[in-house]
Amino acid sequence: MIGVYLRLAGYQRATHDLIDSVRESLALVNPDQVEKMVAEMLVSTDRRILVLGAGRTGLIGRAFAMRLMHLGFQVYVMGETITPSIGRGDLIIALSGSGATKLVVTAAEIGRTISAKIIAITSYADSDLGKLADQIVLIKGRTKVADEKDYFLRQLMGDYEPMAPLGTVFEISLMTFLDGVVVELMHRLGLRESELRMRHATIE
Repeated sequence: MIGVYLRLAGYQRATHDLIDSVRESLALVNPDQVEKMVAEMLVSTDRRILVLGAGRTGLIGRAFAMRLMHLGFQVYVMGETITPSIGRGDLIIALSGSGATKLVVTAAEIGRTISAKIIAITSYADSDLGKLADQIVLIKGRTKVADEKDYFLRQLMGDYEPMAPLGTVFEISLMTFLDGVVVELMHRLGLRESELRMRHATIE
């Protein structure tokens, strides 16, 4: 019984620590960076948006893309077979805590060569991804930077912090932040939840 109590207490401490870390992370987000991101997304709602991300961050990107679809954007996710070509003036939203995930950086580099607009959401402005971006939204992630910054190599090597392994703080902060952006876009577009529901998948 004592062992169960200790495990639960540890779980509760970890949960509270994560909530505190996410609250701190989001409090540090620069409102001007967010305003520029939202304004860029609203420039033209008929252009294509491509969301880039890998691993768990990529899953959060997919959730964000789903909400953008509900809002009426032409949005796609990297790697899907139905994703069309992206061209000049289209928008790429690239997600990477380290800003060094090779798959995301390489895709952003291609986007740069075809003159797509790039918004990077990362913890490091001076990262490879940050240097490619037209706009950056900084979201604080882990306090200790892993020696290996590429997501896939880091996962294989098991390089993580005990309390928040493999970028957890960035990922939870990112999901919360992007859901907040969806609410802001919803407000600016004058949409109601009932209108979003009309675009929700009927077969899933």
